[in-house]
Amino acid sequence: MAGHSQWKNIMYRKGAQDAKRSRLFTRLIRELTTAARSGMPDPAMNPRLRVAVQAAKAANVPRDTIARAIKRGGDPDEAETFVEIRYEGFAPGGVAVIVEALTDNRNRTAADVRTAFTKNGGNLAESGSVSYLFDRIGEVIFPAAAATAEEALDAAVEAGADDCDSSDIGHQVACAPDALNSVRDTLESRLGPCQNARLIWRPQTTIPVDENDAPNLFKLLEALEDSDDVQSVSANYEVSDTLMENFDL
Repeated sequence: MAGHSQWKNIMYRKGAQDAKRSRLFTRLIRELTTAARSGMPDPAMNPRLRVAVQAAKAANVPRDTIARAIKRGGDPDEAETFVEIRYEGFAPGGVAVIVEALTDNRNRTAADVRTAFTKNGGNLAESGSVSYLFDRIGEVIFPAAAATAEEALDAAVEAGADDCDSSDIGHQVACAPDALNSVRDTLESRLGPCQNARLIWRPQTTIPVDENDAPNLFKLLEALEDSDDVQSVSANYEVSDTLMENFDL
């Protein structure tokens, strides 16, 4: 117990949670600014911005912060511009990884991503070497209480979605990327507000990860998530519940 205390443990955990929250806010604010700049700075006229606003509100980003980010994105004189970049690579165990970033400094982001891979047993690959292992789809999430599994499936079919996977956690609706906004709007009219609506990379198949590769794999994913420039990380791994418990993943 020397050198440690319950208070220090509490403070450490609080600090880690605060840092994670700060990184999430940074990502959401960047997406708000970029979405506003890519189209009209009005959520009603800009589907991408509407999704960004919805995600920011769900994460409890203050309304004035959201408004400032949108205003900044809609200002043609604003110097700060974020560039969207996608990185592809392989993690330990041959797991395929796609990293999407929004950055104002390509060199910094590339260095951070490369370091995360090399320090944790992975390696970056050329563009296209990994993405073919995934499908780009739209995903809309609703809470389990919004409907029964049968009701959610019926609503998804009528909305033009491709699939609906229901569980105790919620209803996960998949659709074509260009149908995301129409599917979300139609479903919300029947099921109420969704929890999230976004474009994701869904792996076509998954790779089982054993106890030898799991630690470095999750260190790599954590290192990528810790970057302020990284917006999302997708990977095609599969880990057993027992292994997750053993490594406290």
